[in-house]
Amino acid sequence: MAGAIASRMSFSSLKRKQPKTFTVRIATMDAEMEFSCEVKWKGKDLFDLVCRTLGLRETWFFGLQYTIKDTVAWLKMDKKVLDHDVPTEEPVTFHFLAKFYPENAEEELVQEITQHLFFLQVKKQILDEKIYCPPEASVLLASYAVQAKYGDYDPNVHKRGFLAQEELLPKRVINLYQMTPEMWEERITAWYAEHRGRARDEAEMEYLKIAQDLEMYGVNYFAIKNKKGTELLLGVDALGLHIYDPDNRLTPKISFPWNEIRNISYSDKEFTIKPLDKKIDVFKFNSSKLRVNKLILQLCIGNHDLFMRRRKADSLEVQQMKAQAREEKARKQMERQRLAREKQMREEAERTRDELERRLMQLKEEATMANEALMRSEETADLLAEKAQITEEEAKLLAQKAAEAEQEMQRIKATAIRTEEEKRLMEQKVLEAEMLALKMAEESERRAKEADQLKQDLQEARESERRAKQKLLEITSKSSYTQSMNSSTTTLPTDLPSFNLINESLSFDFKDTDMKRLSMEIEKEKVEYMEKSKHLQEQLNELKTEIEALKLKERETALDILHNENTSRGNSKHNTIKKVS
Repeated sequence: MAGAIASRMSFSSLKRKQPKTFTVRIATMDAEMEFSCEVKWKGKDLFDLVCRTLGLRETWFFGLQYTIKDTVAWLKMDKKVLDHDVPTEEPVTFHFLAKFYPENAEEELVQEITQHLFFLQVKKQILDEKIYCPPEASVLLASYAVQAKYGDYDPNVHKRGFLAQEELLPKRVINLYQMTPEMWEERITAWYAEHRGRARDEAEMEYLKIAQDLEMYGVNYFAIKNKKGTELLLGVDALGLHIYDPDNRLTPKISFPWNEIRNISYSDKEFTIKPLDKKIDVFKFNSSKLRVNKLILQLCIGNHDLFMRRRKADSLEVQQMKAQAREEKARKQMERQRLAREKQMREEAERTRDELERRLMQLKEEATMANEALMRSEETADLLAEKAQITEEEAKLLAQKAAEAEQEMQRIKATAIRTEEEKRLMEQKVLEAEMLALKMAEESERRAKEADQLKQDLQEARESERRAKQKLLEITSKSSYTQSMNSSTTTLPTDLPSFNLINESLSFDFKDTDMKRLSMEIEKEKVEYMEKSKHLQEQLNELKTEIEALKLKERETALDILHNENTSRGNSKHNTIKKVS
C-alpha cells in the first residue's frame, strides 16, 4: 500500500516537472520552421534558438517581427515571449527579418547566410516597390538575381523564354514602357551573360552593393506631425534621422546624423531630438500612437549602437569571423580556379576531339569522292579504248577499200576499150575511181588521226587512274592515323595526368605569404571595382537612353519624376544627406 502511494507521488511530481510549451512558427525569407517553445522563455531564448538553427552568427542585424493592430513590432529580448501582444492561437507566428541595415554591405556582412538573407529581403522590397529603384538599375539588379539563381549563362540551356515565369522587375517599371516581356528578357540576358564566372554569393553581394545606394534602402518611414501640426515623414536608417515631405520619400528636408545627436527621448506621443550642437534648436514631433514611439526609439537605439560600433575596432568575435571568411573566400577562389582550369582543359580536349572527328569525316568524304572519280576514270578509259579499237578497225577497212579501188583502176586502165565510147566511159569511170580513191585516202587519213587522238586520250585516262589510286592510298593512310589519334584523345577528359598533378599540388595551408598575396589582390580588386563602376554607370546611361523612346510619360509616378530631377541636378543619396545635415 505504501509502495503504491509512493509510486503515485513520484509520477505526479514528474508530471509537475515537465515544462509547459507552445508552438511557434518562424518564417524566414525562403523557409518556415516550427519550434516547441517553453512558456517561461524570453525573446532572447527563442531568437538564439532560431539563429543556431540557421547557423547565423551576425545576430545583431536581425530580429523577430510580428504585427499587432496593423502596427509592426519586434520581439524584445529581455521580455517573455507570451508577455508580448501576440495572438493566442497556435502556432504563434514571427518573421525572422533584418531589423538594421549595414552602411557598407561588402565590409560588414561576413557570413554567406547573412548576405543571402539580406539579398532576399532587399530584392522583395524592391519588387514590392517599398524601395524605389529606377528602371535601368532594375534591369541590372535583375541580371544579378538571375546569375545568383541560374549560375553562368549558357545559350544552349538558357533559351528564349526561360525567364517568362520569373518576377524580376517592379510592376511600375514594366508598366512605364511599351516593351514586351521578350524585350525585357533580352536586355536582362545581355547583362546576365556578362556576369559569367560569379558564384552565387558574389552575385548577391553585387546586388546589395548597387541596392545600398538607392535612396529608400534601409529606411523605416513613420508618419509624424511637427509642433505646427504639419504632416511629415520621419526616416530612420543606418546613417541617422531624416525628415521628409509626405510626397517625397527620396530627398529629406533635413537630416540628423547619429554623431550629431546628443539625446533622443519621448513623452507619451511627443518625440524630442536634441542635437549635439546646443546652438541648434531642439526638434520635436508627435506620432499617432505610443506604440509607434516605442518602435522609433528601438530603431534609433539599435542603429546608433551599430553606427558607433562601426567606428571602433572590431570585437574578437568579429575579427575571428572575418579571418575565417577571408580564408574561406581564398579557399573557394582556389577551388574555382582549379575547376576553371579543369573545365578549360576538358573544353580544349573536346574541341580537339571534335576537330579530329571533323577532319576524319572530311577525309572519309574525300576518300569516297576519290573512289567515285577513280571509277569514273576507269569507265572513261574503257570507253576510250573500245572507241579507239573500233576506229582502228574502220581505218584498216577503209585502207583495204582504197587498195581495192586502186587495183580496180589499174585493171580498168589495162583493159580499156578501143572505141571512143568505151574510151569515154572508161575515162569517166577512171575519173570516178580516182575521185573515190581520193576520198577514201582522205577518210583513211582522218580515221588514222582520230585513232592517234584516241590513243593519246587513253594514255591520259590511264595516267588519271594512276594518280587517283595514289591519292586514295594517301587518304587511307591518313584515315588510319587520325582514327588512332581520335581513340587516344577521346579519353582526355577523364584520364589526363595533368589533373592528378594539379590535385596533388593543391594546398589549403594559408601562410602569411598567402595572406599578403590576398591583401594585394584585394587592393587590386578595389582599383578594378572603381573602373567597373565607371563602366557600369556608362552601361546604365546607355540602357536608359535606349529605352527612353519607349517610355509612356503619362504613367510616370511622383517618385519617377523626383528621381529624374535629382539625377539631372547630380544629387545622390549620400551627397543629399550631407547637404541637408
